[in-house]
Amino acid sequence: MFIFSKLLSAITQPMFWLALWWGLALLVLMRWRRPALVMLWGGLMVLGLLGFQSIPDALLRPLENRYPTPTPDSLDRHVGVIVLGGAVGHPDSYEAHGQVPLGDSAERMTAPVGLLRQHPKLQLVFSGGEGRLLTTGVTEAALARAFYLEQGVDMSRVQLEGGSRTTRENAWQVAKLLGNRCREPWLLVTSAWHMPRAMSEFEAVGCNVTPYPVDFRTGDSTSWTEYSLAQSLLRWQTVLHEWLGLAMYGLTR
Repeated sequence: MFIFSKLLSAITQPMFWLALWWGLALLVLMRWRRPALVMLWGGLMVLGLLGFQSIPDALLRPLENRYPTPTPDSLDRHVGVIVLGGAVGHPDSYEAHGQVPLGDSAERMTAPVGLLRQHPKLQLVFSGGEGRLLTTGVTEAALARAFYLEQGVDMSRVQLEGGSRTTRENAWQVAKLLGNRCREPWLLVTSAWHMPRAMSEFEAVGCNVTPYPVDFRTGDSTSWTEYSLAQSLLRWQTVLHEWLGLAMYGLTR
């Protein structure tokens, strides 16, 4: 499943398929010049269209809106917060500068800190290993520990799990770590667009989790005037990865 998830990350990048398309066009250019030129210009037009953020947002919005954020008065009924990794950057910058790098999904790390301060009885379980093919020896759990210490979190309230590399492994490892405590009511914190896949996996291992989505990327609507090729390509990769991941995780359960 880990190798498959890495392959999924590659094939859900639009530029991966455009590069293959243009490469094929160049291969046939000398023999079939006109079809090759059509392919080259067609790929360029598709690249231009990919910059409209309203299209990937329309596919991302159903994922993000599937679970509402719990009301504040319901949080005290939970024993703790399960936080999934995926929010920290490459550990090289931490080792060089001593500061934990947070990525686009920083709310996965910051929102639980606020919850712990507002609700003194909550415990925190962080789940995240090293999801890279070429490992560095530094897990997300190690970076999370450094981050929580920076934020002044009482580490006696924190448990760290550093062996998981995928969402499915997150669920397996947390269930193993908590044992029967996993049947108690926990908040599950991850990105809103990732929550459907995460909920499916944690429910499959018997954990009693309430979704607490963070890191929303969309609003109620996206104007057609919102155009950014760089941002839109990242959103295309996110939405394709999640929808395909939901389908494949369902087939392999």
